[in-house]
Amino acid sequence: MAQYSLHDAKIHLSRLIAEAVSGEEVVILRGKVPVVRLSPVSPPGRRKFGAFKGQIAMDDRFNDPLPPEPWEGRSLA
Repeated sequence: MAQYSLHDAKIHLSRLIAEAVSGEEVVILRGKVPVVRLSPVSPPGRRKFGAFKGQIAMDDRFNDPLPPEPWEGRSLA
C-alpha cells in the first residue's frame, strides 16, 4: 500500500491515478492520518437489446386511444 502526503498528491496526481488504475492501493495522508484511498471505477456495462424479453407484459388496452383531456372542448377565455 503506497502512502503519499497531501502535498505530494497535489503535485503527482496523474501518476497516483495511474498507479490506482493499475491495481495498486494508493492512500493519501493529511499529516500522519490517512484520509483518502484512490481506487479505479469499473466502466459501466454495455446495454443489451432485448434484455427484458419475456419479463414485461403489456395490457391488451395499451394501444387503445386515450380518453379526451378535461380541458378539450372548453374555451380557455
